[in-house]
Amino acid sequence: MIRLPNLDVLRFVLASLVVFFHLPQLCRNQGLPYFLDAPIFNRGVEAVYMFFVLSGFLIIKTIYTAKQNGAFSIRKFYIRRILRIFPLYYLIVIFGFIFYWVLLPQLGIAFQNDYQLLDGVLLTSFFLPNVFAKLYMPGGILEVLWSIGIEEQFYIIVAPLLFLVNKNRILLFLIAFTGLYFVVFHLEVFQFLKHFSMVFFFLFFGGIIAVLEEKKHLEFLKKTMLIPMLIIVLTVLFFTTSILHFDSLVLFNLSAMVLFGLFIHTLAHNNFGIEIKNKALNYLGQISYGLYMFHVIALNAVVFLFLKLQMEIVINDLLVIVLIFILTFALTIIMAHVSYKYFETYFLKLKNKFRE
Repeated sequence: MIRLPNLDVLRFVLASLVVFFHLPQLCRNQGLPYFLDAPIFNRGVEAVYMFFVLSGFLIIKTIYTAKQNGAFSIRKFYIRRILRIFPLYYLIVIFGFIFYWVLLPQLGIAFQNDYQLLDGVLLTSFFLPNVFAKLYMPGGILEVLWSIGIEEQFYIIVAPLLFLVNKNRILLFLIAFTGLYFVVFHLEVFQFLKHFSMVFFFLFFGGIIAVLEEKKHLEFLKKTMLIPMLIIVLTVLFFTTSILHFDSLVLFNLSAMVLFGLFIHTLAHNNFGIEIKNKALNYLGQISYGLYMFHVIALNAVVFLFLKLQMEIVINDLLVIVLIFILTFALTIIMAHVSYKYFETYFLKLKNKFRE
């Protein structure tokens, strides 16, 4: 499978935005200095939404291509997803429960677990961490798994649906299904969809963009550099200002969905030959799953360290903020690198054996 340009770097940027989002929040909650005034420190959820669009773009592109070649296997699809997602996911699940139920009590740190352990284990084990996070707020290490749950639920839905749909009607089906679900999601009678963040339309819209590209329906976007430049500028404004943020949830989700899809298409297919080839940035993108999964653990460790230091010495607030950022990123990258090299790679090699 050909690796599309610039998407690994995008993964790293999005993972970094999630860290930017969570870091000052935990510092504030623990009484440490923090900085939250710039919009970019409040775009973690939006970064996850773009991750969703990217996942849908790549997953549905893979399924669509396989369908066109008559080679799509649901069995192989699920084996690949299991080998990519499950090992690290369940590692964090296990660590999270040990952290909140065993480690914190041993350290004498008060944390209230407002749920039965069996309930938490069942919800996280059977792909409902988004429900678990909303119902019980079990702590950041486990709460961050909500987005992985959405992706897992998407995988359960998308493979059988597209397997059954005629290969020549996939685009029409995706447009109809995504439009219908988008409407249903925003109806008051289906409030639970919003409450549990079941924003599947982001993933399916990414797939629409992928299929439109495969069918050569987006060539009009490639006629001038002005179009990709405009899309990139609008995306940067979305994450760094509040100009493109609407009070209406419908307008916000619609504009974000379309903008994110066009942005990903621009980076991958409408870049006029511009490709970021920096090895370090691309590698950080390759380990972005680990960056996302480990960053809350790293953040908790760094914050705990500074809470202890605060009792011993007085440190300038600005210096504390800078040091917490640097140490959190450094520790997150180290953990993600070790995990990727010595744990995830074993499963990724197995995964490659099940490509279409």
